[in-house]
Amino acid sequence: QVQLVESGGGLVQAGASLRLSCAASGRTETIYVMSWFRQAPGKEREFVAGISRSGGNIYYADSVKGRFTISRDTAKNTVNLQMNSLKPEDTAVYSCAADRTARNVVTSRSYEYEYWGQGTQVTVSS
Repeated sequence: QVQLVESGGGLVQAGASLRLSCAASGRTETIYVMSWFRQAPGKEREFVAGISRSGGNIYYADSVKGRFTISRDTAKNTVNLQMNSLKPEDTAVYSCAADRTARNVVTSRSYEYEYWGQGTQVTVSS
C-alpha cells in the first residue's frame, strides 16, 4: 500500500503563489506516474498536472499551463506543485494521486490512479 499526504494549501489573493507538496510513504517503489487533481464545489474532479517517474514526461491541463509547475523528487518520494499567478477559478480542493501501472505516460483519467491523498484546500480571493 501507498499513503499520500498533501500540504501547502491556504487562502491567498489573486496573483499570489502557493506551493503544494505531496509526500508518499509505504511501497513507494510501486509508484510510477504522480499527478495533481482538483475539485471545486459543485464541479467534477479535474486533472491539473502529472509527472512520470523519471520526470521526463510532464503534462499540464490547458487551464494551468504557464502558471503551474510540477516537480518530483523520487529519492524523497515527494511531488510538488508550484502555483503562480493564482486566479479565483483555481479555488478547489487539490489532491495528489499515484499510479502503480508501469508506464511512463501521464494520464489525465482519474480512474487510472490507485492511490489518493486526502486533499488540501486552496482558496483564491479576488
